[in-house]
Amino acid sequence: MKPLHLLIAILISPLFISSNTEHEYYVSVTEVAYSKEQQSLQIISQIFIDDLEVLIRKRYDERITLSVDEESRVVDDYIQRYLTSKLQININGKPAAYNYLGKAYKEDIAYCYIEIENVETIKSIEITNQVLFDVYSSQQNIVRMKLLNRNKSFLLVPENDTCLLNFE
Repeated sequence: MKPLHLLIAILISPLFISSNTEHEYYVSVTEVAYSKEQQSLQIISQIFIDDLEVLIRKRYDERITLSVDEESRVVDDYIQRYLTSKLQININGKPAAYNYLGKAYKEDIAYCYIEIENVETIKSIEITNQVLFDVYSSQQNIVRMKLLNRNKSFLLVPENDTCLLNFE
């Protein structure tokens, strides 16, 4: 079953390179890496811009348009509030507070940057990723972890929205 998840991740990844604003799959990719030097987890969550816009319009303000040129200043606040409610991370069995650093748009993807500081040791990491499950029933979220010389990918769906990686 695990090779199947890897195959799905490989097949879906090219969707993020496409400049087409229409897409047939609803997927996000969240990459988690550990910086031993900075003692922090560095997280990048990649979400299709049009899906994020639909979410913000449904949940917060139907007049919002996501755009590099002219975008309301409250968009970052909305994204931060949403991610805080839908992306939970536990380190060593304890909830970890994170800092939303901001976002960047490239092609048709929003790259949301998050950091968890003061992470000295990692014995386990558990991630619950419910991003866009409340908007699209077919949403899938890929979580890629690159921690302590281990690379692991998980495919999360509404029925199974949490992944765990142990290092002990």
